[in-house]
Amino acid sequence: MIESFVFHFGEMGSRWGFNRTVGQMYALMVVSDKPLNAGQIAEALNISRGNVSMGIKELQSWQLIQQHHIPGDRKDYFSPKGDIWDMANTVFEERRKREVDPTLSLLRDTLLEKPANESEAYAQERMREIHDLLETVTQWAGELQRMNPEKLSTLMKLGAGVARVLEFKEQLLSSNESKSEKRD
Repeated sequence: MIESFVFHFGEMGSRWGFNRTVGQMYALMVVSDKPLNAGQIAEALNISRGNVSMGIKELQSWQLIQQHHIPGDRKDYFSPKGDIWDMANTVFEERRKREVDPTLSLLRDTLLEKPANESEAYAQERMREIHDLLETVTQWAGELQRMNPEKLSTLMKLGAGVARVLEFKEQLLSSNESKSEKRD
């Protein structure tokens, strides 16, 4: 059970922006009931201590783990930082910094340039659409990150219901516009 989760999480980690081994290390820490040292991680995953050391540095750069010291033991121990919601927020924030922010910066610079011809003007308009979408998604995600986990969980459960309410609202507006047009 734990092994299949850890290996699957490694595959998912590679899609989230860090390598498979780092994902497996993090998953192992998530499901462990106590902090783990490098030797325990290496043994559990059958990887080298050097690989563990590099993985720990990567997880620390993502701010996903915290270091512990156990009195009388010289080894460093590691566990996930915060709860699962904290992990999701941290991964999102780090991905935003590493991927979205540089893209927005490039788009802003490009949008300041005067297009030389119609082709560049068209391309610039498409880039503006991408910029505006990324800005909107980033702002919305920032608002979600500021919510407490209980409110966020409730909002997520409402997801499909909110879509139905919006569709109903559109139908009402459309119906009212049709009635208005018939009276004219």
